Amino acid sequence: MTVRDEYLDAPYRSRAAPPGTAPYWSWLFAPAQARAPLLGVYALFAEWRALMSPGTDAAVAATKLRWWREEMGRLARREPLHPIGRYLAALPRAGAVDFAPLGAAVEAAAAHAAGVPLERAAELERYADALWGAPLRVAARLSAEFSDEAALASCTAALGVGEYLARALADYRHEARSGRLVFAVDDLLSAGIENADLEATDPPPRLQQYLSTLKAQAAHCYASALRLPAAQRPAQRGLLVLAALGLRRLEAGRSPQSDDVRLGDLYLAWRTARRAARATD
Repeated sequence: MTVRDEYLDAPYRSRAAPPGTAPYWSWLFAPAQARAPLLGVYALFAEWRALMSPGTDAAVAATKLRWWREEMGRLARREPLHPIGRYLAALPRAGAVDFAPLGAAVEAAAAHAAGVPLERAAELERYADALWGAPLRVAARLSAEFSDEAALASCTAALGVGEYLARALADYRHEARSGRLVFAVDDLLSAGIENADLEATDPPPRLQQYLSTLKAQAAHCYASALRLPAAQRPAQRGLLVLAALGLRRLEAGRSPQSDDVRLGDLYLAWRTARRAARATD
């Protein structure tokens, strides 16, 4: 059975990839077999991001994320209840894919919603991979058999760190004013950055320098994700579009969540997908 995008209820589709966002262009320019998996994973991201928002009551978020952990367990057993879970379970390659990483992603989302900080910068890659990278690998494996698992892991892990840092750079002030830290505690202590610095409307010089360092790290990660081996690019061009747009928006100082429709984004997405489809450098 072929699962089409419209099999997912309209509200989940609209939240998964709002027009103008990087996920939208990523989905639009993905190959046909990759669209449904990407849409399903982006739909999960949208549900979890809403619960991770500082505006969501912590107790409500904890309760709902606990339910999502159970739902991801049911999905792993091919017994999902939620429409998004059922959608993913009905995909043609679902029987050959391990959904367990989605449970780890919910765990990471729950830690964020609970205000549990990253204590050490060395934990960033593991945490970002659990939250962003591993679910993107699930989407990739749902779309096609991948002959180079190491390359896929490298691409999605780098993309995960890029996505985490880009969103942290855009949201850190709002998070700090809600009592949360999105940056590693040991990094902040080493740089002499206080909570008041993170909450300030105008970041002090030491914070500006730290943010510049993280921006460069995020840019490096997005660029690394774009170096997927040529032979693997046609099937995963949706991921490459996500990385290319992430890098563009980061460099322009635009929020990763921005849904403003820009012709430059459209052109970059088209050009990235076209080059990937041709498996050229």
